[in-house]
Amino acid sequence: MNAIEMSLLARRLDAICGEMGAILRRSAISPNIRDRGDYSCALFDGQGELVAQAAHIPVHLGSMAFAMAQVVRHVDWAEVDVMLFNDPFLGGTHLPDITVVMPVVEAGQLLGFAASRAHHADVGGKSPGSMGLHCQLEDEGVVISPGFWWRKGVEQRQHLQEFLQRARNPQERMADLSAQRAACMAGLRRLLALQSESPLAERFAQLMLVSERYGRNAVAAIPDGVYAYADWLEDDGLGNGPLAICLRLEISGDEAIIDFTGSSAQTDGPVNCSLAVTAASVFYVFRCLMPAETPQSAAVFRPLHLKVEEGSMLHARRGAAVAGGNVETSQRIVDVLLGALAQALPQRIPAASQGTMNNVIFGSKNWVYYETLGGGMAHRRHATGRVPFSAT
Repeated sequence: MNAIEMSLLARRLDAICGEMGAILRRSAISPNIRDRGDYSCALFDGQGELVAQAAHIPVHLGSMAFAMAQVVRHVDWAEVDVMLFNDPFLGGTHLPDITVVMPVVEAGQLLGFAASRAHHADVGGKSPGSMGLHCQLEDEGVVISPGFWWRKGVEQRQHLQEFLQRARNPQERMADLSAQRAACMAGLRRLLALQSESPLAERFAQLMLVSERYGRNAVAAIPDGVYAYADWLEDDGLGNGPLAICLRLEISGDEAIIDFTGSSAQTDGPVNCSLAVTAASVFYVFRCLMPAETPQSAAVFRPLHLKVEEGSMLHARRGAAVAGGNVETSQRIVDVLLGALAQALPQRIPAASQGTMNNVIFGSKNWVYYETLGGGMAHRRHATGRVPFSAT
C-alpha cells in the first residue's frame, strides 16, 4: 500500500470502531454506559494484536492492547463465537469492566477480532457498585474467567449464571451485555467487508509497521537521558499509606525504559493495579505525544519497555483488591510519568491535573446508581487550567 492507501485504511478502521461505540451506547440501557460513556471498542488482528481503536476510555484500550493476545491465543475459534471475561489478572482492568470478544472467521480462517469493554454499574460483591473498600478481589464482585458466552451460535448461559445471580440488577446487566455483543457484530461485518476487497492480514502487518514508526519517532523526539519522578497516594482507603509511585525513565534514541522499581508493595486496600492497567497508563501518556493521525495500533508502543516489580502496588498478585487501582492509581501513574517527561519536554508537558476520580455510588440489594464527577484540568503552555464547577 502507498501512503494514501495506508491512511485510508487506518481511517476506515477507526470509523468501524466509532460505529461500534455508537451502537453500544445507543443500545445499552444503563446510564453508566449510555450517559457516562464508560465503554470502549477496538479491533484486533488474528494474533490478538490491537490494530484500531476509537477515542473512548484510555485505560480500557491500553489494557486490551497489552493483554488481549494472552486471552485469545490458543483458543479454537469458530464463527459467531462470543467470549466474555472481566478477570483483572487475565486481560481485564477491574471487575466492573466486562469485555466481550467476537472472532472474525471466514471459510475457517481466523482474520481478527472485534471487542467491546464496558463498565457495568454492578457485578456483585459486598458493596453496591462493586467499588467498595475491600481487601480481596472476590469481595469486590464476581470474577468471570475467559469463557464462551456463545459457542458456534448457541448461547452458553451457564457461563453467566453466578454473575447474574449475584448482580444487583441482572436484567440491566444482560441488556448491556447484549448491546456489547451487537457492537461486536457490527465490527465483525465491517471487517468481513474489508476482507472481501483484499486480504486483511497483509494490510494489518503493513499498518503495524507504520504505527511503530510513529511510536519510535515520538520517543526519538525526547532528549536522551534519565529522568526520575515520584508521587504518592495518601492512603489505600484503609489507613495504609502514604503509598509511593516511583519512576525512572530512561530515553535512548527511539527506545524508552519505564522503570517503576521502588514503588510501594501491594496494599490491603483496593488501589492496587494489575500490570495491564499500569501499562495502559504509560501507553496513554506516550500516545498523547504522537500526532493525531497516528494509526491506533499496538505497534506504536513497541519502543516502550516496562519494568514493574511483581507484588508491588503497580503489579499486584492475583487476589488483590483492584477496584480503585483502575480509577485512582492509574491517574496518579499518568501524573508521575508526566512529571518525569516535563524535565525533558518542559514546553509540551502540562502541570499535574486532579489526579483522582470522583465516583458517587449508592444502591440497595436490587439497584445501583453510579456517577462520575469531573475534575480539574492542569495549566499548560497554550491554555490555562480549568476547574469543573464555578467557585460561586
